[in-house]
Amino acid sequence: MTTIQQNLLNPNNQPLMIGNFSIRQDEDGRYCLNDLHKASGGLAKHKPSNFIRNQQTQELIVEIEQVSDMRSTDFDRCSNMSIGQKAINTIKGGVKQGMYVVEDLVYSYAMWISAKFHLMVIRAYRSQVMEWMIGGKQSISPEQCGILYNIVHTRAGGNQGVIRQMWSRLKNHFKYSASYRELRAIHFGDAKHYLEVMDLKGKAETKDPGLKALPFPQEVIQVAQQISHEYKSTQYDSWYVSARDGVLSARPLPQGFYPTMDLGEFAKRFDSVLDLLYGTDTLRVGRHYLSQRKSK
Repeated sequence: MTTIQQNLLNPNNQPLMIGNFSIRQDEDGRYCLNDLHKASGGLAKHKPSNFIRNQQTQELIVEIEQVSDMRSTDFDRCSNMSIGQKAINTIKGGVKQGMYVVEDLVYSYAMWISAKFHLMVIRAYRSQVMEWMIGGKQSISPEQCGILYNIVHTRAGGNQGVIRQMWSRLKNHFKYSASYRELRAIHFGDAKHYLEVMDLKGKAETKDPGLKALPFPQEVIQVAQQISHEYKSTQYDSWYVSARDGVLSARPLPQGFYPTMDLGEFAKRFDSVLDLLYGTDTLRVGRHYLSQRKSK
């Protein structure tokens, strides 16, 4: 078993504690039933050998090992087993002598003894994992990142502004520094709920509460719809919009054509040119040259 697998199994790198008893683990992460037997009170009827001989236990062992063999990943987090690993490992002799079983059988053994002991084991393991998550500041997994990502983009409907607002509010609420991937695992459930119920129309979503969108006149909307339709169906990418006699209109512009200009400034700059053209023979001579070129 690799170090990563051992850490997944026992993140604290500390033995599981049931009351005052420390539950040992073998090198593949299985838990010692003999230690659990002592923690339960050590009654003879609760010996691990009696539990293993139980028909229901035997069926459970077969099912666990079959499911493990069918896993597509090298390590099954749910049962703490790698592919092909046996559910039970018996060590004879030495300081680790005893019967070691996977986590699923630990819970089954505890339930076989009593409901009270079963609850003790569940709470002990949960407490250990919680301590790891808090103390180690474990971040959310890639799968959990994907869940949050899907919630944000589904609720935002592709609106980039809403997407940015949702991530920003999540960041401010849970106080992580950069990416939502830094969110601590212990906060995943709360973060998921926060995104699911976030009010996207609330005051907090508006950067300037005093700024409101003004309604557009109907004629403006019609021109915008005309431009949108022509943009999708023609080669034009710019339009000239004008308002004459109270009528708003738009017409597409050929590439490189810009009709807007200051006519007063235009007349001022070209008056001198016009005086030259009409006050001399320049136009007559120029037209003569043009006619000669066309005749050749």
